[in-house]
Amino acid sequence: MAYIPKQYASLERGYREQALKLFPWVCGRCTREFVYSNLRELTVHHIDHDHSNNPADGSNWELLCLYCHDHEHSKYTEAKQYGSTVKAGEDLEREQATHNPFADLKARMAKGK
Repeated sequence: MAYIPKQYASLERGYREQALKLFPWVCGRCTREFVYSNLRELTVHHIDHDHSNNPADGSNWELLCLYCHDHEHSKYTEAKQYGSTVKAGEDLEREQATHNPFADLKARMAKGK
């Protein structure tokens, strides 16, 4: 479990302001764009889940909308509930597909001429 310091509210204001200056106002997962009127729906997610790890370069942060942020944290809750051995901070994403059905499309189209 990540350590959350007592002065978390003031720390959050600080790193949130920094993150909003560093990064475009776009959710890092669903790519939803934000403007000032709905900016409250854009959150700062700590990639390593350590709320005290706030490097000034933003390397431990990503901006996520409320829904994607909730989904990111629910992955670990579900993993714990269903007995996964994956720990917080480890990637729960599935391996990306390597098959490309269009890899030889140009050659196929050339044959059809």
